[in-house]
Amino acid sequence: MKHNRNHDNAPAHRTPDPQLMPVHFEFKNPTATTVCLAGTFNHWQPDSKTLHSSGEGHWWKETALEPGTYEYCFVVDGIWITDPLATESVPNPFGGRNSILKVPVSREAGHLSDAENLPLKNEYNP
Repeated sequence: MKHNRNHDNAPAHRTPDPQLMPVHFEFKNPTATTVCLAGTFNHWQPDSKTLHSSGEGHWWKETALEPGTYEYCFVVDGIWITDPLATESVPNPFGGRNSILKVPVSREAGHLSDAENLPLKNEYNP
């Protein structure tokens, strides 16, 4: 006898979970001993996303996130700071600022978004 796996009478086909997109964070600080990442994507828990040091003050973290908009900060030796490479930030309730990260639905959409923000150069606008 075949077993019906569809116990709740839901459709046999399910909508796939949103695709996770790769995200790369970088930070430079030659005197830092610990750099972590805290944001809405990890419930503001910096210890859950520690950056790796590649030497000479260069820190990095590869992760994957669902498409969407997130707020975040770097936590450098216990001090919360905005990402100096972020193009957007918003005020936070503690009197500082949070960086904004927009994760696109696809790599192509991300490239299109980047291209839309580039200044145009032509013969009339050198």
